[in-house]
Amino acid sequence: MSEWLISLEGTEAGHQLALYLALLAALLHAIFGALQKGRHDPWLTRGAVDISYAVMAAPFAFFVVPFPEPHMWGIFAVAWAIHTVYKILQAQAYTKGAYTVVYPVVRGTGPLFAVIGAYLIFGEVFTAVQWMGVAVLLAGIFGLAVYNLIFLVAARDTLHVALGLAVLTGLLVALYTTYDAYGIRATANPFTFLAWFFFFDGLVIPIYAYRRWRRMDTPPAPGPLMLRGVIGGVVAFMSFGSIMLATRLDKVGEAAVLRETSTVFAALIGWLVLKETVGPRRIALMTLIALGAVIVEMGG
Repeated sequence: MSEWLISLEGTEAGHQLALYLALLAALLHAIFGALQKGRHDPWLTRGAVDISYAVMAAPFAFFVVPFPEPHMWGIFAVAWAIHTVYKILQAQAYTKGAYTVVYPVVRGTGPLFAVIGAYLIFGEVFTAVQWMGVAVLLAGIFGLAVYNLIFLVAARDTLHVALGLAVLTGLLVALYTTYDAYGIRATANPFTFLAWFFFFDGLVIPIYAYRRWRRMDTPPAPGPLMLRGVIGGVVAFMSFGSIMLATRLDKVGEAAVLRETSTVFAALIGWLVLKETVGPRRIALMTLIALGAVIVEMGG
């Protein structure tokens, strides 16, 4: 499968596959965000997810994929540090604000800086039409944030803190998207990067989450928490794997922008599953997000 994927790099078939992978990553990332924001403390959910995908990745890393080249260990170390900071900021943001407030800001900040990073690192250039698409998408995403800032009632006292944390989290999203794209291109087999990344990435947060669980007056039962963690681990594998393969097959900037249609999926999940309010203004803004993604794809 690795050889087949590599053979598609830079081809029209590779471009189409990257498009589908980016959209799949968008849906799965919205589901993943809802899992972390849902029933349990975000730190506990994140810890359960991380230990689950580390255990899942271990046999693939040690026994299935080719061993990483020597230069990859430094790349893994930097990727681990970036993702650890990202997860800390994300959990803090979800602790302070509603899912439909935090998520649009995180995902809106990310693509703009990812496109800039893709230009600086990979020499990718967007057309004028694609930049118009980015502007439309960002107008929709940040419009959602402004709407929430004005009209939201729940968690009003921590809203500004939540938005600030969301912006910082979005910057880390851009950083890890660009850096991980560099990492997956730096090894001969893309699945080597994915397997070892998930193994290393899942080893830290679970320690803190376990200590946090132990200190709680009424800690949640471990069974349902770990079930959520296993489900989240599978979703994380598929979501992150999809977007990383998309960045190897095609342009990093386009994949990063298309993934931000996850904001639309997130709003639907927040409305249908988490019972958060989604009115006509939000629907109109979500339509802008989807339209912006379409413009970026057509403009290329």
